[in-house]
Amino acid sequence: MAQAVEEWYKQMPIITRSYLTAAIVTTIGCSLDIISPHNLYLHPTLVVKHYQFWRLITNFLYFRKMDLDFLFHMFFLARYCKLLEENSFRGRTADFFYMLLFGATVLTGIVLLGGMIPYLSESFAKIIFLSNSLTFMMVYVWSKQNPFIHMSFLGLFTFTAAYLPWVLLGFSVLVGASAWVDLLGMIAGHAYYFLEDVYPRMTGRRPLRTPSFIKSLFADEAVVVARPANVRFAPPPAEEVHQD
Repeated sequence: MAQAVEEWYKQMPIITRSYLTAAIVTTIGCSLDIISPHNLYLHPTLVVKHYQFWRLITNFLYFRKMDLDFLFHMFFLARYCKLLEENSFRGRTADFFYMLLFGATVLTGIVLLGGMIPYLSESFAKIIFLSNSLTFMMVYVWSKQNPFIHMSFLGLFTFTAAYLPWVLLGFSVLVGASAWVDLLGMIAGHAYYFLEDVYPRMTGRRPLRTPSFIKSLFADEAVVVARPANVRFAPPPAEEVHQD
């Protein structure tokens, strides 16, 4: 059993493995009082005036107490982060890292700006950890890129992947969790999906090109797709049809 878990862990792509490890270590460290959550949460004043810039990162690593909700989010993180990195971003580790960086930036910006809006500032002030939102963003992006995959929710009903974020949002409301956390993830995910997939098809321009300095951090292997020589992906020329 231990060997199987070790093999499963080693087979994870680098970004998924690194994020999952950091999240588990941070959450366990807080549960054992080795790390204090007070040193991790997002606090604009402490970041700007006291130069505690690490909070911009650590608030994405702590998943609150270790309970059923923690296990759910670890499952979502391991599954959908891995699916994105191995499929949609296969051979494009730098692009995947940039997607997470974009999502983290959007989520942080929304919370900071929301804290300045009257009548909403109190709600946004309660959002001090964005780890769940970033995980939900990955689920949203995956669902947009794989909309026709059939899924089942706890064996109760089936649906296509396009509705997965809404199903999970409804489940969060039913169990009494904050809908704001999931909604923020959906907003960040849709912003990335629109700018990366929809907008380039509309205009021919791609605004989310991964910066070269980020690409230099990752040595991606070229993905080679083999294709038999005799396989056709288009109708044969009219001459061939006539000769047959």
